[in-house]
Amino acid sequence: MFPRLLAVTCLAFSTSLTQAASFETCVAGLRQTALAQGIRATTFDQSMKGVEPDEDVLKSYDYQPEFTTAIWDYVSGLVDEERVTDGRQLLEQWSSVLAQAEQKFGVDRNVIVAVWGVESNFGRIQGKRELVRSLTTLVCANKRQAFFRDELIATLRIIQTGDIVPESLVGSWAGAFGQTQFMPTTYQRLAIDFDGDGRRDIVSSVPDALGSTANYLHRAGWVPGEAWGYEVQLPANYAGPSGRRTKQSLAQWASLGVKRIESAQDAGGQNGGSQTSPANNQAALLLPAGVNGPAFLVFRNFDAIYSYNAAESYALSIAHLSDRLRGGASFSTPWPTDDPGTSRAERREVQQRLLALGYEIGIADGLVGDKTRKAISAFQTSAGMTADGRAGQQVLKALRAASH
Repeated sequence: MFPRLLAVTCLAFSTSLTQAASFETCVAGLRQTALAQGIRATTFDQSMKGVEPDEDVLKSYDYQPEFTTAIWDYVSGLVDEERVTDGRQLLEQWSSVLAQAEQKFGVDRNVIVAVWGVESNFGRIQGKRELVRSLTTLVCANKRQAFFRDELIATLRIIQTGDIVPESLVGSWAGAFGQTQFMPTTYQRLAIDFDGDGRRDIVSSVPDALGSTANYLHRAGWVPGEAWGYEVQLPANYAGPSGRRTKQSLAQWASLGVKRIESAQDAGGQNGGSQTSPANNQAALLLPAGVNGPAFLVFRNFDAIYSYNAAESYALSIAHLSDRLRGGASFSTPWPTDDPGTSRAERREVQQRLLALGYEIGIADGLVGDKTRKAISAFQTSAGMTADGRAGQQVLKALRAASH
């Protein structure tokens, strides 16, 4: 009876987060589930004290940039000169820890640091939402209920064991937390104590975060010494197979006219030499913007990165950033658009110029949220442009012109 009752009450709650009675009923059901799985009553009650639903979490659930943002916007905001410079400095600063991680897990240090950079801007932006509140909201709004319920129970278990203090358990709307943004169940399985203090603290300890990330990628099937992939050139009018799951030998790809672009991502540099193609000779052809954009042959290590967050744009951003950290170049083939994406510095400039024109968007932080998108749309309308809310190069150019 209980699981069915919980499903019904949570479904009713999903129609309005203001229905306090439904939320309280859902929380009461969660309490029984948590206690049955070994969470102490005091842990649950203290953690849930004062917890209310967060409607912004549900808005974020419906808007996930990995699946809604143009690939050129997504990559340009994550892999820019600012992040490459910061990453190279941190590779040097944490070289001893990264060397230990490479030795123990076999994972390329540049990829570890790339995950760190993409997930939290090297620990600077770890999220501010309370995990317990976010996950309870998602469960009680019937959003992938079983998945988020498991994450909530895992969060309560972290609190109960004392590895991380409750005040530090803040993160993304979906419950990811720490410097490399582990979900709570992932933390339970794969987080490690890499600084030797007896605690697995991926929030405050850089060694724990980097070591845990290396352990994750190792367990995801990372092959030491192998490349994630590389950029390729397609023959004219290519109409052959593609997709991450369609794998063929390098010889088969070559027979279709797919050729490696040697100069694009070959990296010597201070952060590691170029890596080898896979020993099993199997690769998939990735076309994130179609046949007219950059194309890539990707190997098993790309799949390991992909498992961290199941979106090809995300995995490509981490893979590309790792190459840039190693000394590699930007993609050789341009994105097929007449309005390329902007770097974070350029997005801050967009925001600064909007503020100067009187648009109320908050602070210029380079993060394009709802307020910035609405302001861009309003400016585009006033300038006779298509109002799509994108912080692209055309908007930046128009804003610069409007300032003169």
